[in-house]
Amino acid sequence: MKKILEVLQYGDIDIRFNTDFNPVKNPSVIPDIISRTAFAMMTRLWGGNEQAVLAMIRAMAIADLSVSVNRKQMIRHYDEESAVMARSFLETQREFEKRGGKMMVFGPGTKPSPIKN
Repeated sequence: MKKILEVLQYGDIDIRFNTDFNPVKNPSVIPDIISRTAFAMMTRLWGGNEQAVLAMIRAMAIADLSVSVNRKQMIRHYDEESAVMARSFLETQREFEKRGGKMMVFGPGTKPSPIKN
């Protein structure tokens, strides 16, 4: 198991970050983490805490943008890169469904059924 990102708060203003990855030594880790994280967000139920997790991810993204030297450029970068990823996932979904696969969409807070299939 590797730690993608750990964020801990030690008091009111002491927030610390930790990760097992080093994108300076291995830049290819970033696209890999992006695709795996997006896939997990699309396909797995997180035990009903999706809303809280997504709220914290978004709060950190907003904090990152607020200290960015060039917010508009960063937002444009996020928009372009996420659009590429969205097209890729949509293409994969269409191919999956074309081959007979079925996808179910669950809303936030949905917990797995107690009945085993």
